[in-house]
Amino acid sequence: MTRGFSSKKINRYLKEKKRLVDRSLDRYVPGASAYPQSIHKAMRYSLFSNGKRLRPILTIAAAAIGNWKRPALLPAACAVELIHTFSLMHDDLPSLDDDDFRRGKPSCHRAFGEDIAILAGDALLVLGFGLLGESERMGRKFLEPGILIKEMAGAIGTRGMIGGQVVDLESQKKKIGVRELKYIHEKKTAALITGALRIGGIIGQVPKRDLSALTNFGMAMGVCFQIVDDVLDEEKDDTKKTMAKIKELTLKAESFLKPLRERGEVLKAINKAMVCRVK
Repeated sequence: MTRGFSSKKINRYLKEKKRLVDRSLDRYVPGASAYPQSIHKAMRYSLFSNGKRLRPILTIAAAAIGNWKRPALLPAACAVELIHTFSLMHDDLPSLDDDDFRRGKPSCHRAFGEDIAILAGDALLVLGFGLLGESERMGRKFLEPGILIKEMAGAIGTRGMIGGQVVDLESQKKKIGVRELKYIHEKKTAALITGALRIGGIIGQVPKRDLSALTNFGMAMGVCFQIVDDVLDEEKDDTKKTMAKIKELTLKAESFLKPLRERGEVLKAINKAMVCRVK
């Protein structure tokens, strides 16, 4: 793995941070018995479906590069996961990717109906932006008003995740080239991963140079992450060309962390842990 981070050590780190995020999410999201129960059950059904919590963990790791601002950080990290889950719920809908299963169990629209799934996803999105506002309130002495909300809006808007989803949807009816595929990977997946890192860096008050390093790392890691997911989803033998591309992107992502030196070791180890899923 990475110097100072064995597979065992980084896996322990990921598990510890996942537990931290899960406990916080449980506090922020209304209980399943809260009225109206149907939507709260649907929200929690998708949110607590054994996700890796990669994006909020990246937010936490990025903040640790600067200053650990825990009171302001946890709401923001949870916001990232809420918004990520919203994107998955809507992505699974019949009008988009039409996936009946997510993480080994029926997708939200299959379990609760398409109408509730749409509204539950909307509710997670709204709650996520509310938590970003809460983070800004907690960090008002060192955070510019609206900065986290602006970052997230950019990451998931038409020039980010939603734009990538549109091109992906339209590309399903035709053969696409390398340029379009790269756009889909960068916008549909890498944009939110990069946004998660940038939000953590902003809360941690990292210098502009370090924030730039996190941005470049996030884009390279995000593209690599999507290629790995594609390989796993297709369940076919990995071609030498695909694995070479994954290795190239892994090394490229690591190269962007060089200015951070030892402070970037956790991110480097997380990146490698994600790639090791196909080995």
